[in-house]
Amino acid sequence: MIPFNFEYFRPETIEEALDLYEAEWKLGKKVIFYSGGTEVITFARGGKLTMDVVIDLKGIPECNTLAVEEDQLVIGSAVTLNDLADSDLFPLAGETVKKIADHTSNNKITVGGNLLSRLPYREAMLPLLVTDALAVTAGPKEKDILPVESLVKTDLPAGGFLTQIKVPLAYIQEPYLSLKRTRTSVIGYPIVSLAALVATGRIRIAFSGVSNLPFRSSVIEGILNESSLSVSERVQKAIAKLPVQVMDDFLASEEYREYTLSTLLTETIQRLEASL
Repeated sequence: MIPFNFEYFRPETIEEALDLYEAEWKLGKKVIFYSGGTEVITFARGGKLTMDVVIDLKGIPECNTLAVEEDQLVIGSAVTLNDLADSDLFPLAGETVKKIADHTSNNKITVGGNLLSRLPYREAMLPLLVTDALAVTAGPKEKDILPVESLVKTDLPAGGFLTQIKVPLAYIQEPYLSLKRTRTSVIGYPIVSLAALVATGRIRIAFSGVSNLPFRSSVIEGILNESSLSVSERVQKAIAKLPVQVMDDFLASEEYREYTLSTLLTETIQRLEASL
């Protein structure tokens, strides 16, 4: 049970959502946008989040789009993880997101909700990072189109929200691999989760669980594609050059994370190079 009252709105257009936000914000209210709501409800129940007004984006058509348009796959921010996986339009994304939570939860968790999560994992980001996806946002000033990686470290401006993700079709049917290790099962918070694909003969790869944010690194990809080195040499060199601080927390120690990462990197190189 959420221990406070709040107002709930479900606009049907982007403009209506933006106007609602502005009107309620000017009244001094704390307003949040909401698409799936699983995290909002969990944090509100636990006293970690409060709000006066919730604006539910699921009634906006653009936020529910899941379709190929010209040379891009368009994924609305309110599309659920199960709908994305079941569509089979983007196999790497489907394979990655279905391991985020159990099937019942994935019926509610949305792509936008996971990408903008307060948790550090945000695994739906991984297939988007390796495909150079773009994020479409709506805000008080104008619509904006950003590299999806900008959502990793930068909050959207107050009063703005994510409407869609656009993924170039050129990448989504390439050979791919999604690997994940948790403490106890396939589902759960990752010790290491990675998404990789082969494009123009090179491995692209992004990680979650290794550090406090998901990331993709051109340095790591360069090392993994050094075919003059053995697989073992590449893996050791890549781990030595990680551009992030490896996490050490209740899920796993830093040393165990690095061991798990080395195992998954070895498997990634061996399996994806076999597809070349």
